[in-house]
Amino acid sequence: MQMHANSESAPNKPSWKVWWELTRPHTLTASFVPVLIGTALALHYGTIHIPLFLSMLLACLLIQAATNMFNEYYDFKRGIDTEHSVGIGGAIVREGVAPKTVLTIAFCLYGLAMILGLYICNETSWWLCLIGLIGMAVGYLYTGGPYPISATPFGEIFSGFFMGMLFILISFFIQTGDVTILSIFISLPITLLVGAILLSNSIRDIDEDTVGGRKTLAIVVGKKNAILILAAMFIIAYAIVAILVILQLESPWLLLVFLSIALPIKSIKIFSAGQTPKEMAPAMGATAKTNTFFGFLLALGLLISYFI
Repeated sequence: MQMHANSESAPNKPSWKVWWELTRPHTLTASFVPVLIGTALALHYGTIHIPLFLSMLLACLLIQAATNMFNEYYDFKRGIDTEHSVGIGGAIVREGVAPKTVLTIAFCLYGLAMILGLYICNETSWWLCLIGLIGMAVGYLYTGGPYPISATPFGEIFSGFFMGMLFILISFFIQTGDVTILSIFISLPITLLVGAILLSNSIRDIDEDTVGGRKTLAIVVGKKNAILILAAMFIIAYAIVAILVILQLESPWLLLVFLSIALPIKSIKIFSAGQTPKEMAPAMGATAKTNTFFGFLLALGLLISYFI
């Protein structure tokens, strides 16, 4: 692993662990869960093409990991990451990883995702190639380029749509050849919860981002209102599932998602009481876990309703 000039002060941590943390593994479920949900829903419409499922899953994980590395690189370049920053990021400033190495690996992961994407397009539709390229561009521009999306109030919208809704709908489409109204409604809760992960990150880093000149949603509306928006996103996500069941558009098994309800409540309570990034960090973790457990339970509900 290549190190930059300050590597002599970096903690003695195994290289594999540094690179593993650089992918920000706690965020990878944001790409895994949508693929699982889209495929589980597709099962209701016919048999599942396993190679397509695995290719889509791996491609999404690679894109997510690459996006995290772009974030790492550009946060360093803009002076946002410091040795005192809270969170799993900061491998460049803490571990001495060479910035160019991080950027190169990120583009290599994109390259691997593109190869898998070509296989998926060849088996389904070449229109997905255009959609995939747009999605990858958004992943890069989220923190890259002269006007990063993450520095605007629209980061939650872009992340929720491209990593929540789009991942689910593509996963559903490559198995069924169609996008239904129900598949769109099923994707909405995850769209909100993926966006919630980014909003929780912005709430935690509101002071640091303000110094860095960012204009995130949390900064624009203020911490108190940002927490209210986060709570509303949680409520709407659970309400959508309940409405689908009440209207008999989906099986009651989908109500399994309510087993995860303690996590968003915990997140809101910690954010409301916390004042420093360190105090609020567990709330961000609870938000990420909400997406993970909600998503797995939603997929499980879809699978159970298919087999029963």
